[in-house]
Amino acid sequence: MAITAAMVKELREISGAGMMDCKKALTATEGDMDKAVEFLRENGLAKAEKKAGRVAAEGMVATKISEDGKTAAIVEVNSETDFVAKNEKFQNYVAQVAVQVSTTNAKDVEAFLEEPWCEDSSKTVKENLAGMIATIGENMTIRRFEKIEAADGVVESYIHAGGKIGVVVEAKTDANSDAVKACLKNVAMQIAALSPKYTSRAEVDQSYIEHEKEILKVQAMKEKPDAAEKIIDGMVMGRINKELKEICLLDQVYVKAEDGKQSVGQYVESVAKAEGITLEIKGFVRYETGEGIEKKEENFAEEVAKQLG
Repeated sequence: MAITAAMVKELREISGAGMMDCKKALTATEGDMDKAVEFLRENGLAKAEKKAGRVAAEGMVATKISEDGKTAAIVEVNSETDFVAKNEKFQNYVAQVAVQVSTTNAKDVEAFLEEPWCEDSSKTVKENLAGMIATIGENMTIRRFEKIEAADGVVESYIHAGGKIGVVVEAKTDANSDAVKACLKNVAMQIAALSPKYTSRAEVDQSYIEHEKEILKVQAMKEKPDAAEKIIDGMVMGRINKELKEICLLDQVYVKAEDGKQSVGQYVESVAKAEGITLEIKGFVRYETGEGIEKKEENFAEEVAKQLG
């Protein structure tokens, strides 16, 4: 059967695969469009397996907030290079994954990958990802995701540097006004910039604090060997408080504070008071692209030398 340009064009639009791959698939399946799609998917999976060993440490974070402000989704999808991460096709794909996360009941990535793909239920998320890998030509991974549902409040998000950092903030409140949204956006920006580990001191494990006290006490006694125990204890608590102000969001100095002293917690309280509402930060999720992934260092001069020599 003769394979026409129109048939190749149609298969490209359906599959997103390259022109030559589409022509090969149609030739192999004697022009059967459905079988050609299956052929491409099978080959896409094969290509994905070959690329799976490559380190994917670039990429982007995307978020999706529901219209009622009650549900938020955040996801990190990785690629091998920053070049692909800036590609519109890749960015659109990550946005679609965020939509999928907003509707999922999966508890981990493995279960998520087995779900029907939201854009085409004939494929799983994993199969669609494999097709994207085949089309883009780089290894890609859906690394992590989280779905936050605020039954007694609202959620807000912030994306920094085109997806390098993504933040979702959850608040308990009886209002969803523009002032509340602006407040939560500011808090999300704070989290993106200063990367706190906890929302409040209540979340910090007491055993961690006690361990830090022991270490700091030894340091203080070496610095002031003749100091009274009361002075040593004061030095230790001062340093503990300083550390907690750095790692606990609500204790951090609010970066937009005009006096340079107002904490994030005080800022949120001031908004609540001005609006006559209740407003309490319950938690947050902060993803930074490639965080914790060991990136492969490329030595192009060495690689060229090997090829020449």
